[in-house]
Amino acid sequence: MKRAHNFFAGPAILPQEVLEEASQGVKDLNGIGMSVLEISHRSKFFEDIINQAKEDIKELLNLPDNYEVLFLQGGASHQFAMIPYNFLVKGKKANYVLTGSWSKKALKEASILGETYVSATSEDTSFDRIPASIDISDDSCYLHITSNNTIFGTQWANYPDTGNVPLICDMSSDIFCRPIDVKKFALIYAGAQKNAGPAGATIVIIRKDLLENQNSNLNTLWNYETHIKKNSMFNTPPVFAVYVIGLVAKWLKKQGGLEKIYGINKEKAGLIYNLIDKYPDFFKGHAKENSRSLMNITMRLPNEDLEKLFVEEASKNDMYGLKGHREVGGLRASMYNALPMESAKALAEFMEDFYKRHG
Repeated sequence: MKRAHNFFAGPAILPQEVLEEASQGVKDLNGIGMSVLEISHRSKFFEDIINQAKEDIKELLNLPDNYEVLFLQGGASHQFAMIPYNFLVKGKKANYVLTGSWSKKALKEASILGETYVSATSEDTSFDRIPASIDISDDSCYLHITSNNTIFGTQWANYPDTGNVPLICDMSSDIFCRPIDVKKFALIYAGAQKNAGPAGATIVIIRKDLLENQNSNLNTLWNYETHIKKNSMFNTPPVFAVYVIGLVAKWLKKQGGLEKIYGINKEKAGLIYNLIDKYPDFFKGHAKENSRSLMNITMRLPNEDLEKLFVEEASKNDMYGLKGHREVGGLRASMYNALPMESAKALAEFMEDFYKRHG
């Protein structure tokens, strides 16, 4: 089957192997005579799916026993509010590092529920870098960061040490792209539709002791403890999305794990950044070099007419999703784990040819 070069930022590309297995599961899940779309979330069939997905994620991330893996709904945007609802306690401040649109939206939701503090921001330079220093307030209840910024193309190369202050991270667009030291984090969340699975599920990884800092009298559905006790099945979970996330986790293990996929991601991104560095006056990368994202490469061309032409010509070569986010314009190539090396090479060759014809 012909496959396009899919550079969309999300929902995004999934591994071909996962799509084939999922399509079989839609027709008949493991020979049980029912589709994965038909099985009850209370059945042993789904219980096996969700438990295996959790175990594979724990293995990929080398999660200690004091962490729980949840599959919730509402996307990262729901977590923007759910986190302060649970952990922004009276008399303390939720600290936020602003590195793009999504972190600003997270801050906005927290500000509705209590006091907040901006520990660092790169907004004054159009979010072209990760801030070099962070100021955590003395009365902080947690520090929130966004690990990868899809719109502006920046990514944390190293995560901050926050001491006794819980570190909470939105990893929606780069979870599983590289090994991480999970022990640095009190809570990680990720909308699955960019680098972990289809739309509909949000992965939440939470250190159990964080629950000791919760607010009291929480709404049942918005209480993390509810979902831990019910194994993410307090209400009907997104069965199909969890199923595909589990398939992606298995696929990542088969590739050799996160260390192996990290090497591949660096090689793919390097093909494009090399051209940005080779022709800096034509392919104008937005992110500063030490803050460049492996997942979302953003750039401008000398004018908008050339950018429009680039997108049009790319689509004629089966390359899609290269138009920049509507907030900033320009071009963006999203290069998630599932993007084949062949697609990265095809884009690099197209960029070289486009420069020779229009540079």
